[in-house]
Parts: sequence; C-alpha cells; structure tokens
Amino acid sequence: MRGDPAAGRPALPPPLLLLLLLSRAAALHPSELFPYGQSRGDQLLQEGDDESSAAVKLTLSLRFYDAQFSDLYVGTNGIISTQDFPRETQYVDDDFPTDFPAIAPFLADIDTSGGRGRVLYRQDTSPAVLGLAASYVRAGFPLSSVHFTPTHAFLATWEQVGAYEEAKRGAPPSGELNTFQAVLASDESDTYALFLYPANGLQFFGTRPKESYNVQLQLPARVGFCRGEVDDLNRQGPYFSLTSTEQSVKNLYQHSNLGIPGVWAFHIGSTSPLDNIRPATVGGDLSKARPSAPLGQSFSHAVALEGDYTQDPLDDYDEIEEEIEYPPSEPAEASNGHSSVDVSLRDRISAPDSDLASPVPPSASQGGPETESSPLDPHTKERRPQGETDASDLKGRVESSEQPGTRVPTPAETEGDLPAPPGEAPPPSPEGGAGPVDQDALPAHPGGEAALPNYPGPDHAPHLGHRRQVVGVEDDISSNTEVFTYNAANKETCEHNHERCSRHAFCTDYATGFCCHCQSRFYGNGKHCLPEGAPHRVNGKVSGHLLVGHTPVHFTDVDLHAYVVGNDGRAYTAISHIPQPAAQALLPLTPIGGLFGWLFALEKPGWENGFSLTGATFIHDVEVTFYPGEERARITQTAEGLDPENYLSIKTNIQGQVPYIPANFSAHMAPYKELYHYADSAVTSTSTRTYSLMSGAINQTRSYRIHQNITYQVCRHAPRHWAVPITQQLNVDRVFALYSDEEKVLRFAVTNQIGPVEDVNECATGFHRCGPNSVCVNLLGSYRCECRSGYEFADDRHTCILITPPPDPCEDGRHNCAPASQARCIHHGDGSFSCACLPGYAGDGHRCTDVDECSENRCHPSATCSNTPGSFSCRCQPGYYGDGFQCTPEPTQRPRTVCERWRESLLEHYGGTPRDDQYVPQCDGLGHFTPLQCHGKSDFCWCVDQDGREVQGTRSQPGITPACIPTVAPPTFRPTPRPDVTPPPVGTFLLYAQGQQIGHLPLNGTRLQKDVAKTLLSLHGSIVVGIDYDCRERMVYWTDVAGRTISRASLEPGAEPETVINSGLISPEGLAIDHFRRTMYWTDSGLDKIERARLDGSERRALFHTDLVNPRAIAVDPIQGNLYWTDWNREAPKIEMSSLDGENRRILVNKDIGLPNGLTFDPFSKLLCWADAGTKKLECILPDGTGRRVIQNNLNYPFNIVSYADHFYHTDWRRDGVIAVNRDTGQFTDEYLPEQRSHLYGITAVYPYCPGRK
Repeated sequence: MRGDPAAGRPALPPPLLLLLLLSRAAALHPSELFPYGQSRGDQLLQEGDDESSAAVKLTLSLRFYDAQFSDLYVGTNGIISTQDFPRETQYVDDDFPTDFPAIAPFLADIDTSGGRGRVLYRQDTSPAVLGLAASYVRAGFPLSSVHFTPTHAFLATWEQVGAYEEAKRGAPPSGELNTFQAVLASDESDTYALFLYPANGLQFFGTRPKESYNVQLQLPARVGFCRGEVDDLNRQGPYFSLTSTEQSVKNLYQHSNLGIPGVWAFHIGSTSPLDNIRPATVGGDLSKARPSAPLGQSFSHAVALEGDYTQDPLDDYDEIEEEIEYPPSEPAEASNGHSSVDVSLRDRISAPDSDLASPVPPSASQGGPETESSPLDPHTKERRPQGETDASDLKGRVESSEQPGTRVPTPAETEGDLPAPPGEAPPPSPEGGAGPVDQDALPAHPGGEAALPNYPGPDHAPHLGHRRQVVGVEDDISSNTEVFTYNAANKETCEHNHERCSRHAFCTDYATGFCCHCQSRFYGNGKHCLPEGAPHRVNGKVSGHLLVGHTPVHFTDVDLHAYVVGNDGRAYTAISHIPQPAAQALLPLTPIGGLFGWLFALEKPGWENGFSLTGATFIHDVEVTFYPGEERARITQTAEGLDPENYLSIKTNIQGQVPYIPANFSAHMAPYKELYHYADSAVTSTSTRTYSLMSGAINQTRSYRIHQNITYQVCRHAPRHWAVPITQQLNVDRVFALYSDEEKVLRFAVTNQIGPVEDVNECATGFHRCGPNSVCVNLLGSYRCECRSGYEFADDRHTCILITPPPDPCEDGRHNCAPASQARCIHHGDGSFSCACLPGYAGDGHRCTDVDECSENRCHPSATCSNTPGSFSCRCQPGYYGDGFQCTPEPTQRPRTVCERWRESLLEHYGGTPRDDQYVPQCDGLGHFTPLQCHGKSDFCWCVDQDGREVQGTRSQPGITPACIPTVAPPTFRPTPRPDVTPPPVGTFLLYAQGQQIGHLPLNGTRLQKDVAKTLLSLHGSIVVGIDYDCRERMVYWTDVAGRTISRASLEPGAEPETVINSGLISPEGLAIDHFRRTMYWTDSGLDKIERARLDGSERRALFHTDLVNPRAIAVDPIQGNLYWTDWNREAPKIEMSSLDGENRRILVNKDIGLPNGLTFDPFSKLLCWADAGTKKLECILPDGTGRRVIQNNLNYPFNIVSYADHFYHTDWRRDGVIAVNRDTGQFTDEYLPEQRSHLYGITAVYPYCPGRK
C-alpha cells in the first residue's frame, strides 16, 4: 500500500500555516492538500472504470441547494452525488445539467483499473481539518461567513488517476495522471465546497468518449454543481458550471476564486434561500493571466478560466451560469518572479494534532507582511526607514529580520476592487507595505491562539527591494496548549525606528511593535501629519484613454493642481490641457476633485476626515456607470506621499467610456450627502448622483452610479479600538464644475463636511424626486425610487413611465418584405425585423420569385407536375395510382371466375338481397370457392371442392361446422433474401449513423416520428461516420473508420451492402454525393486529404492534400457546382470551398469559429450552414460569403447536421440523439434519443424525389 502523503511531519495550526503560504504566487503543492490516506480513516473505492461507493451515512445532514441529504456517494469519474449513480454512459459524456444531484470537481471518463491511481473518501470531525476548512471558507467569503464554524467535513481525493483508454496491443497506458480533491464542510445551516488542484496535478484535461474510435474528439472535463431537477431540452435549471473548454480546465490549478492558485470555494447549500451556487469572490489572481478588459465587460469564473496564458483575446463563449464581476486587473509580479520565505522550525516541535499531516494552504485573504516597508525618498530614491513590526491583534511575539518583507496584495486587491490602470503596473501599496489580513477570516487554532508571523509576499512595486523574513519559533512548544510563542528579541521599537514617523508625530511602543501618532494641532496617520486649519496643496499628473461617445481620446501626464482650505473644507481642483471633447465630457465627474474634499473635509467634533486615516499613501478606485446610456468609466487615483514642501503627490488614471456633452452645455450638480463605510484598511461608498446639462432653455437631467473604494495602510500594534465610526456621512454643500476652452483648464470645486449620519426621511418629508407611478423607499442617509409594476424608469432614473412594447413593424406594415403571399415578416421583439421567403419562393425576403419545382423533377417520372405560385402538385398519369411522388402501375382486370359469376347470378335472382336461409356462393379474394359453404346465415353447412361441388358426407347438423380443407394449393415457399436492409416506407425521413448501425427516423412534416424509428441496417464490426444518399438509385452510402472503407446499399428489400472503396483510406469521415454527376466526395482526417470518385469507386483522384489538418465535414451543391468542407484545426479552424473539379479553392469562413464538425448545404434556401462544437453555435452563410447569421448559440456538442424544409437536424454527442432546430426562430423544437445510448455521427435527409434540376 502506498504511503500517506506527508506522513510523519509536524503539524501546525491552520491560521499559522495558512499564513506561511500567503505570499507564494506558485500553485498549490500536492503536499498542501487536505491530509488523506487509509491511515487517516479514508475508505478506498474499488478500482475500475465505472465504480461507485456504497452510501456513506452522514453524521450531520448536508445541505445542497435548498435540500437536505443524509447520504453521499463517490464515483470513479470525478464526481460526488447524494444518490447512487446511473451507468456512466448516461452522464459521463453529457454536459451539465445532469439528471441527478452532482458535485463534480473533475467529471470525465476516469479509469483506475490496473492500479492506475486510487479514490479515497471519508467523513472527518478533527479540529485540524475543520479549522483549515473554516479558514478557507472565511477567506473566500469574508462578509457572509465570518462566523462559519464547520462541525463536519467530507473529503474525497482522486490520487494519480488516469483517463479511460482503449486497450491497444503492445501500447502501454498513458502516463498522464490527475490528482485533485473535493472537501465539503458543513454546520447546521450551511455547506461549502472546496475544490483543490495541486501544481502538475492535472495532466489530462478531458477524455475521449467511448466508441469514438478513430474520430478524434475529446470532451473537456466538467467542473461544477447540479441540483438534478432540470428540463433537458431547454438546458435550464439549477446548476453551476465552471468549465466549458479545454483551456478553462487547464487553468484550474493556475487560477482561483480565493486568490490561491488551484483552490476554489463555493457556497452550495443553506437554510436561507439559495437560488444557485455562490462562488467565492475574493479571487485576486483570476485576472492575473488576463489582459485588461474593456470596462463594459464583466468577468465570470468560467470566462476567466477560458483565457490562454499565451493569448491576449478573451474567449467569447457564452456561459449560462451566474457571472461574478471582477475588475480588469493585472497585478505585476516581483522582479524575480517570486518572493522567498525562510521558515525555521525547531526540531522539538510536536504536532498538536497528528491528523494534520499536510501544511495549511495559502490564505485567500492574501493578508501580507505586517512590517510596513518604507517608501522611496523622492530626492535620493533611497528607502527612508519607516514602519513598525506588526503581528496583527493576535497574541505572541515575532522574531523579524531587519529587512521588511515585500508586499502582499491588500484585501481590496484580492477581492477585485483595486486594479491597476490598464496598461500600467499597479501602483505600490501605501508605504510599500502590506494590506491587512482579515482577522475574522483567520481564526485561532481550536483550543488556543496563534501568533501571526510577518511573511513577505509578491512585490507589486518594481522599485521595492526583495527582502527575506526569518521567523524563529522557540524550542519549547507544548503539544498540549496549542499556543505558539515567538522570540521577540528583535522586535522593532521606537528606540531604533522613531525616524519612520512624521517629524510632527510621536512614536509609541506596543507589545508587538510601534505606531506613530500625530502631535496635537496636527492630523494624519502618524506617518504623514499636516497642520490643522492650514491650506494644503496637491500636485499630480492625469492620464486617460477614453471613448467620448464613440470618439477615442487619449492624453498622458497632464497637470493636476489642487488647493485645499482646511479650516472650512473647501477644495479647488484644476486639470490643464485635457483635449476639449474629453474635458467637456468629464464635467459631471466631480469625484476626480471630490476625493480632496473627503480627504480634507471639515471635521465635526469627534469625527475624522480621510487624511486622518490614510495619510499620504492610498489608492482611490472609482467605478462610474452613466445613465441612460450605461457607459462605464474607471478612475484610479494613487497617492504617492508628501513631497519636501508637504504637497500631496497624486497620480490619476481615467479609462472607459463617457457620454458626449456638446461644447455649449454646462453641467450643474445639486448639493448631496454620501455615506462612507469604514472597514479595516478600506473605505467604501456607493451612491447615485444626478446632474443637469443646460444650454439656453434646454435642461436635461441625467445621473450616474458611483462605487468608490479607498485602501490604505494602518498600524495594528496599538490597542484595537475604532476611533472612527463604522459609517460617516459626507455633506457636500457646494459642487462646481467648469471647463474653460480658452485656458484649456477643467475645474472642480467642492465644500465638504464630515460627521455623523443624519438620516432624513426624504419620503415622508417630500424631499425626494420620485415621480408619479413610483414608490419612494427611505434609506439611511438617502432614498431610492422604485417603479410600480408595469412601469420603468425614464432617462432621469426618477420618473416612471408606462412600459410599452416596441412597435412591431410586421403588424403595423412598416416593413419592406415581399407580399404576405410570398414572404413572411419576422419580428425580433426590439422593433427590428427580418424577411424570409415562404416555401416555394426564392429570394432575400424583400423580393421573392416563384420556384419552378417542376423543373427540378420533384414528381415521380410517371406523374404530371403542375407548377403554381409558391407551390406545385403531382398527379399520377393514367394507368398509375399513388400520390404523384410515388406512382405504381394499376393492376389489369382479371376475368370473373365461376364462383363470382354464380354469386352475381343468384344475387340478381334474389333481387339483390337474399333471405337468411337462401344460399349464396362464398368466394375468396382470387375468386375461388371457399372450402366451407352454408345456407345464408343458417347452421346448415358443407364442404365443396375447387369447382364448387359438394363433397359427399360433409353436410353437418345444426350447430356443428364441418372441417373443410383448402381447395387451392398454397403457393410454393421460397426463402426471402437476407434482410440486411429493411426498406423504409415512402416519404421523407432521416438516416443517421450510430456506430455499428444506420438508423431510420421518419418525418411527419418537420416533426420527428420517434415512435416508428427503427434500425435500417446493422453492420457488425463497422463504425459508420459519414453518410449520404443517392436519390436517383435509392442508395445509401457511408464511410467506415473501423474497416477503412466506403460502402453502399440499396434501399430495395433484401439488398446487401457493397464495398466501393477498400484501399488507400485511414480515417474516412465526411461524405457527400452528387447525384447529378454520379460522383462522391469524402474527407480523410488520417491522410489530411479530400478525394472524389465515381459512385462505383472508379475514376478516383485526390482533390486536395495540402493545407489540411483535420478535415471533417463535406457538402456539395450540385446545381452551382460547388464543394464545401470544414477543417477543425485547433490552431486555425476554417471552412473552405472550391469547384467540383478542385479549382478556385478559397477560404469562406475563418473568423469566430472553433470546432466546425457539421456542414450542410440547403438546395432550396441556398444557405451553407454549420454546427460548431467549439463556439456552440449553428450558423449560416451564403456561398459568396455574405449574410452570415447565427441560428442558435447554445448547442451542446454537435457532430453532424442536415437541413430539411425550415428545420435543421443535428446529431449531438452530449445528448446522444438527434436534435431539431427551427431555422427561422432558432428554437429547439424536438429531440430523439435512441433506446441504445451511444454516440451518433453522420446524418442525412432522404426525400421521395431528387432535389435540384435534371
């Protein structure tokens, strides 16, 4: 038995070891998984390809979504469920949602046979495991789970497991093995899930479906959750999916929603309403590998995972799951790529709990070093000593080296609220120091307290030197107390570090370090102190990349100057040389200058303005959303300290889109009040501001929503008490904005006062702007307007107007479609429309011409075709009967027999209606006497011979029927031919390839007649992929990747398959028949070749054998003489076309496609359409490359597609069925899932006539 990981190592309390790894940017090490192994009490799942555990009876019921479960099952295929699993063929290759509850850290076709890995699972209530799980959860959900204390945990570990592989003689199994872990932590009311993916733990990212054979397809692993109650056809229901592509799976161990690469946390169940899974939202590293995104975009976990580290563009695949917004940040790394941590643990440390064999992973809160790095001196560019050693508020003493550690991102950064300006490295943290650790997110080890060591983290400021911390732990640490004590011999004190304080501050020693405090008549944070009541100045630079309306405007390092009158809270700001369109558009953005109003606001007694907290180093991040246009902009203001003249230095960066304001308009804003919420090292404020644009008699009211986040450094050594209340109110009494085109200067002026929240019920006093049909809702320090049902906000965001549906041009006649007898107008719901010709007409919908179906030989050769506007009719010629599409010769009239003549004679004699006792000869269908004859309806019967003569001795008594033998010999019995082909009935139907058989699915109009579907042809040992039909000879053709052949069979009764190509093939896939020219075309993905031959296999030649990587689908337009094919080359997928002779080869589509598996040409609409398993879209285009449009953008995993009438039918590898999609609406209308579940490949439509011309 293999040993347990990390066995025998000393264990440390979760909070301590959690901090040890905070600063490390590398992915999770395998030894940092939760401890596991049979020695830990783990049960071992039986090895195999599709195994599941017995029910694990949970000590405490687990909450999943809104339900409670007492059993769990663990499966081989990277999945946990609350019920036993169905066979893997019913779910392992399907996309979410599953039909049963699923918790899937890596759902794929995994096989542990032959000792290839193991799956372990257990319940756990040890303090070490519960403490570690609590630390993760609290770090990922710092607001909602601050008091979460799990009482039970369930762990499942997949260690070194491999993907299912087909056995190949002489070929060893793949060496690609995966290791990952799922942990479910619960208390009485909530359940959280943790997914852990260690570095190099994911070596394969998906699995090939069983029965894929030579077809090269790999389905990415699914990661997420599903409640199990879903509507399969509409693909909606309570589920959450984290991955959708191979790249998103690859990034699992490099990304995180906790800020720790490889660790993911989710809130999966609660007694409170939980509509869907809630992922953690800290995730500072999610955007690390991403370029800055436009402000109009939001990040989701799935979208963030889609990114390739080597590519810039974001994948644009839509996901159904709930999106969590992240700012487009991209933290810079330390100049050497990592930070170093030197942790010295003495030999005589005993483990408080031997169950904790693996170190605690990095904290998601990214709390960092508590030693404040000193900033650069603005003149010498050398570091000025400054800062105090900080061990947070936890008890203990820290042994620190003389060098401060490098910086760890602050919580605001890790929670996604503090991005760097796009295109720039993020500015350094205040003083180069670290942000705070969320103390509530890092609890002490159960039973005791843990000191928080001072560890370095990634340096976000290139100029900060790389330093190393050495943490010493004293020799004598009791294993009973679980309390760690640190040597404080080198604790930094005021004696050696007082010069780090402002010269207007005093230094105070505390148990864990020192802090600076401003002297009387000065205010600030102790590092920076300014005289009370004196005026202050601010100097800085402003850069921006803006879209003003739709016009790009750029400016770099223009001057900003501000003058602050401290004794009355007035702040004046001037920005020079911003280009006029941008300056005019920035008039409403008073937050640019409003920052200085908050910093130096007049303080009411007992209240403090911003500078008293932040000092001169902080970051002000602002997100603004304008209404009604929903333009978005981001302002980042970075304070870089005080210069030698005590002027505050600040750098401002503005990005995004702002509404255009004409040059003759001025902006006016009324006084307002804002609430500022104070947390540890961060201040936030969210509000809505209205402003007026005026020019002469024109007065337009608009608004914007503003989210502000200010982060700064605090000294934690002083006793923990909040000198500043949790919430303060900023009263802005005067607001002024002006742009002078002559001076090229943009000016802001504000008058501010900071103090307590003075709530006024604006709704009760009438001091609100909610209009008719709205409801005023009072808020603390503000109010909100809500529209009544059936109303919506007008542009001013206050007035409510009746919701009126957009006009329907199809109803009111404002469209330019062809007449209703020729075309249909399609309303898209937003006032737009499109036109489509009705069946029987051709054109663009605006002009439609009648299609002469008779010229296309739609009727049977023995029928007469009559063309009518928009339609046609077929009628069988004299001497034939049928519906005109199929005509059968009428049988000739045979002469009447003796029996029939005698019968007619007697009936005539009886007057047409005989009595019940009168005899009438009984004749069979061929006119022969039936062996039994009777008097009318009486019981007097007898037997007759073939001439109608009575057989003596056979006349019966009443109530007894004589036994008569047939008078006509039965036909000679001959064996029927071997029934390989079961002939289908007349009409339109679909043929689909399903492994070793070809299926038959009739159509009733465009509806699938699923109840009469059947197997048309069984081909044991074959794998049928491509399929097409020759309507002239009623032959079906197919490619066989197992036999490496192309074959055909007639649809006549008893026909047998015939091989037409049996050499020179490796992996023949797509197949297309030209029934006009009696030619077939096929693709070979093994040879990377496209070939053609006559239908009997003769005159074979290669058309193309270069510039092909993975050719698959192929389609032919016999009328225009065009050939089309797809190449799903992952590096450069494309759709190409040429003439049928291979001339004029050209690329038709190579943009915005992924895995174009299926291709079809509709001879009636003249559209070329494809199904893409990469983009999940069904799209169409005209052969000239115009008119591209998306029909459906939410496919699962399509393989092949065919069009008929106004519908598309495609085979799907997730559903293992045939899916119907309406061409006009894009809606899924029907699906057929064969009873035998296996993958479906090619599909074709069989008409009762040949489409096209002679």
